[in-house]
Amino acid sequence: MEPIQTAAGGVPLRTDAGEAQEARVPPRGWRALAARLDASGYAGIAILAVLIVVVFPIALDAFRLNLMGKYLTYAFVAIGLVIAWGYGGVLSLGQGVFFGLGGYAMAMFLKLEASSAAATSTQTTPGIPDFMDWNQLTALPDWWKPFHSLPVSILAVVVVPTALAFVIGYAMFKRRVGGVYFAIITQAVALILSVLIIGQQGYTGGVNGITDLRTLLGWDIRTDHAKLILYFVNAALLIVALLLCRWVQRGKLGTLLLAMRDKEDRVRFSGYDVSMFKVFSFCIAAALAAVGGAMFTLQVGFMSPSFVGIVPSIEMVIYAAVGGRMSLVGAVYGAILVNLGKSWFSESFPNLWLYLMAAMFIGVVMAFPNGLAGLYEAHVRPRIRRFLGVENKGA
Repeated sequence: MEPIQTAAGGVPLRTDAGEAQEARVPPRGWRALAARLDASGYAGIAILAVLIVVVFPIALDAFRLNLMGKYLTYAFVAIGLVIAWGYGGVLSLGQGVFFGLGGYAMAMFLKLEASSAAATSTQTTPGIPDFMDWNQLTALPDWWKPFHSLPVSILAVVVVPTALAFVIGYAMFKRRVGGVYFAIITQAVALILSVLIIGQQGYTGGVNGITDLRTLLGWDIRTDHAKLILYFVNAALLIVALLLCRWVQRGKLGTLLLAMRDKEDRVRFSGYDVSMFKVFSFCIAAALAAVGGAMFTLQVGFMSPSFVGIVPSIEMVIYAAVGGRMSLVGAVYGAILVNLGKSWFSESFPNLWLYLMAAMFIGVVMAFPNGLAGLYEAHVRPRIRRFLGVENKGA
């Protein structure tokens, strides 16, 4: 059939078959703006920003809002996995390593601030963290000393996990190790680090982790007011991370990552260094996970090896899978939904919550293989586009 032709002003003309058909008038005003935002992918980020910055603080009490802040720290890991796994094809089952390293870097600074000579005067060795005193250390280890500085600690939050990701990624991807083999290696790294942290109790706090974190530069982070401020800081950083990752997706780099995921050899034969693109996506995911870990430490007030091992790392992949591994906003909703389910099931069904969580994961994956984002794209977005007067692609 020939395309429909219209005269100026949208008046329908007759086709060769002699049938008058209604022309589609381009949206104008606020609908045009909404249509542009929808096409760019920023509409979802804007709606999410309103939800976490305005709706949640108004609708939730202090306890639930603090829980939501903890869930948002996991969202950093999920959106990092969208870039590494969804776009780059790099499935990491060890993101807990980078989440934990970021959290421990921040916890070390907070613990040193809480371990002043005056605050620890009853210890055998004043001026060192309590777990070091319990394990009969008589001096602060040299590698702990830089964490007396907040700027150094913030730098370490990002640099240390990213450097580790670069070393692992470079060593593996230059040798074309990928797929399930890379996923198993990241699991092994998570297991090694968790065992190392637990075994070095005198230096890391062992199985209990680093606890009793009280102040940030003299500011008590345990009060409800402080937790509210930290929630907004966390939300702002998450929105910035979403915008940064969306910028990567929309650019040439995002296109190359997709091409590399689907046709790696073709990208390599085009002259691109595929291994370094994989390293980049893996490092981005590690840095975002580390920021989430640091904010978790501030929001919750401790960090332990229970967030570093294999099980939490697999849970983090589930966040992205439930939300949709190709959708940044979907990954955030996935992290929130999974953790809300985890909290509600454990409160309401303490003896069955693990089975219910497993049933939820299996049900979502089987019913919605593309996650929440796929459900939205298939059933919700077409209706929104029709309301805005925008023709649906593929319709």
